[in-house]
Amino acid sequence: MFQPPDSHSSPLQDILDLQHSNMQHKSSYRNGTYSSEYPSSPRDNYNGGSKSSGGNRFSGGYNADGCPMGDSAYSSSSTNNSSSQYDSVNHPPIRETGIIEKLLHSYGFIQCCERQARLFFHFSQFSGNTEHLKIGDPVEFEMTYDRRTGKPIASTVTKIAPEVVLSEARVTGTVTTEVKGEGSGDNTGRISYETRGECFFLPYTKDDVEGNVTLRTGDAVSFQIATNQRGTLGACHIRFENPVHPVKYHGVVCSMKENFGFIERADVVKEIFFHFSETKCKEELTLGDDVEFIIQTRNGKEVACNITKLPSGSVVFEDVSPEIMRGQVLKPLERGNLVRATQNDPLPGRIRYRAADHSEVEVPFGDKDQCGEFTLRHGDWVQFQVATDRRDQLKRATNISLLDESFYVSGERREQGLVCSLREGFGFIRCVEREQTMFFHFAEVLRLGQDLTVGDEVEFTVDHLSTFSNMNTRQSAIRIKHLSPGTVQFETLIERGVRGVVTKEAQVYNNTGSPTRQPPPDTNGLISCQINQTKKSLPFMAKKCESKMLPRVGDKVTFDLYQVKRTKELVAMSVQVQHSLTNGNSSNGNGSRPIMQGFIAALKDGFGFIETSDHTKEVFFHFSNLEGSPENLELGIEVEYSLGRLNGSGGGCASAEYVRVLARGTIPIAKPLEPTLNGTVTRTLRALNPDQAQYSGLIQVEGGTSYEFGIMGLSCKREILQVGDPVTFQADIEGRASNIVPIRKKRRAIVDAIKGVFGFLSVDGEDTRRLFFHMSEVRGNPSELQSGDTVEFVMLTNPRNGKSSACNVVKIASKGKVRSERPERLLSRLRTASLEESAGPRVIAVRTPRGPDGSRGFRPRRPIAELLAE
Repeated sequence: MFQPPDSHSSPLQDILDLQHSNMQHKSSYRNGTYSSEYPSSPRDNYNGGSKSSGGNRFSGGYNADGCPMGDSAYSSSSTNNSSSQYDSVNHPPIRETGIIEKLLHSYGFIQCCERQARLFFHFSQFSGNTEHLKIGDPVEFEMTYDRRTGKPIASTVTKIAPEVVLSEARVTGTVTTEVKGEGSGDNTGRISYETRGECFFLPYTKDDVEGNVTLRTGDAVSFQIATNQRGTLGACHIRFENPVHPVKYHGVVCSMKENFGFIERADVVKEIFFHFSETKCKEELTLGDDVEFIIQTRNGKEVACNITKLPSGSVVFEDVSPEIMRGQVLKPLERGNLVRATQNDPLPGRIRYRAADHSEVEVPFGDKDQCGEFTLRHGDWVQFQVATDRRDQLKRATNISLLDESFYVSGERREQGLVCSLREGFGFIRCVEREQTMFFHFAEVLRLGQDLTVGDEVEFTVDHLSTFSNMNTRQSAIRIKHLSPGTVQFETLIERGVRGVVTKEAQVYNNTGSPTRQPPPDTNGLISCQINQTKKSLPFMAKKCESKMLPRVGDKVTFDLYQVKRTKELVAMSVQVQHSLTNGNSSNGNGSRPIMQGFIAALKDGFGFIETSDHTKEVFFHFSNLEGSPENLELGIEVEYSLGRLNGSGGGCASAEYVRVLARGTIPIAKPLEPTLNGTVTRTLRALNPDQAQYSGLIQVEGGTSYEFGIMGLSCKREILQVGDPVTFQADIEGRASNIVPIRKKRRAIVDAIKGVFGFLSVDGEDTRRLFFHMSEVRGNPSELQSGDTVEFVMLTNPRNGKSSACNVVKIASKGKVRSERPERLLSRLRTASLEESAGPRVIAVRTPRGPDGSRGFRPRRPIAELLAE
């Protein structure tokens, strides 16, 4: 039976006095983690050794399989005096202590610490969350009686924590028993700890482990030893140090400093520290590398160790849905000076769209989710994809691109222009309706897959509040979109086919800078015309003329009338010269320049010469006066032209203008006569000898008769005839030489080297030199010619400088095996060297070397098998 305390002291005062004395002698720590032994009741300490009515630990068995109300085995060491039972009516209730012995669905049993009793209690009598209540937890309660059965029960149950003392130093140990999962019934594990040759197995629970870590058998841990009032040891504040079987994690390097960095983990939304010394790969890590690592705890913090590099794309954080969604921007990103100093949300943007079930869904997005860093505004229509994070299943919008509907919905004013200059990261746009150029940043260009180049036509919006910190007072172009070529027009067409007369010639403006830069006004020409019965003088530019030949003063022209959008000024464009042209060198302006015909006689770098149709003169022309590409020109091609001014680009001679290629056979050529004649060139063409006065060349036969010839008289127009060359030819009906073929000695050589458009031949002869040749002199396909090939050629000598070169180079054999004999040029050099050394000291072999058997040299070594056989 329960023995009441002495009357001179109240139980509550005894408990307070005892707790106060314990706090003065030792530091206490409350932790509800022990399940083996618990401190005794304050009543035991009060009674001391004189009162032995109850012990600290109970002994004896009890039956746990009865009904809740009849399951209490209520016994006492002294049952003599039944009237001494505690009266809850006449005396105030006394708080007792006990241990949770059993927990069922809605009730449990408490084993009393002050007596050998097992009391029933209902969960409704527990002041707290019953989910936190576990078997072995110490509790405090009041004993009452069930009104229906009259049996003792526990009421007003509260959980108490035992007072424990922690060791100052942390020690290390190894997990020997894991804590089982919920519902297993065993919520206590064991850690082995060795000191002074003794091994202790300390209990711990899941609440004693720091961090969200699950300990496995064999893991190394560090902890503090806790001692309760009864001397029982336990482990608490357990830290995971080193796993016995390391778990490998994946991640991506997200930031790097001097000798350390951070890895974004693929298993949780968290970054982990790593030191460069923990990398186990040959190559240095860079930002964005996929890595594999293990986690260890050092100084109480998790760090990544044993880092190895993974193939790119191994780590995937999210799954992107292939479905393209459309939605509206609810909250755009803040950029530039508008960004708040403290931005904690990594996904501050918001987009609203309608899902497949017709419900409105709002998803966030960040600064890396846009297809570029262009400016988004509230209400913009965008298309995007939904990405789901594998770690926390968070959905966000990615691959965001701006739709054209946004410009119509927002009602913003869009302008057009041309990209006039590009720098590193920024550029300038020449606006259609503005005088100044507009600054823009590359980040504002939509659809960055298309390269931005000078001259591109674009559409943009002017941002009056610049987003760049160093250009607060300057406007900038944002939301830049590419346009199709020909969309941007700086002028508006007013009228076509207007007639006028040139009063001032336009000058060609050589722009070495931006191709979109406008020429200065003083280079423009002027055209006088009648507009609405009013005489006006309209400017025009040289590049707006249809022909490459610019109109002269007095020329009658037709043009299209345009109005400049920016200045509302009228200008002439698409200027064309009429057929009746005024002669530039005529004082009265009534003469006309006739159309003439001829043949291309020579082609140089940027200019050439035309042989007249009568084959007696040559006319200079510049490639800028040619209608068409000069790359298609060849010697002997038929052309038509008109003569220009005497003081033009021909250097004092009349030059050809409006040069146009004609179809072959347009100009008639005299027919050759039989028979074939032999002669000698006495005068070459002036293209080969500019010092001579006559243009035509001259061939003389044995009888003294001479025949003139031009470029069209050559059988091969690329043939170079020199004075003294023997030739065969035919005389035509006009008495001129035609079908001229030179008679030359053809030589053979090996290609020594090829240097782009020219090369060198290794000629074997008395000169022993390398002979130059141009790739244009190679017959057939010049690209097939390689070093070492055998060619056939004709050697010509320039009479002006005396240098020789190879012409009419023809490949006859490909590169073969290297010849064993020495080339003639080397033999000749050796002979010359021996003759030069004859006057000086010479080395003479006194005795020819002989072998042991009298022959020259040594015999081949005999096989070892024959020597062994002898």
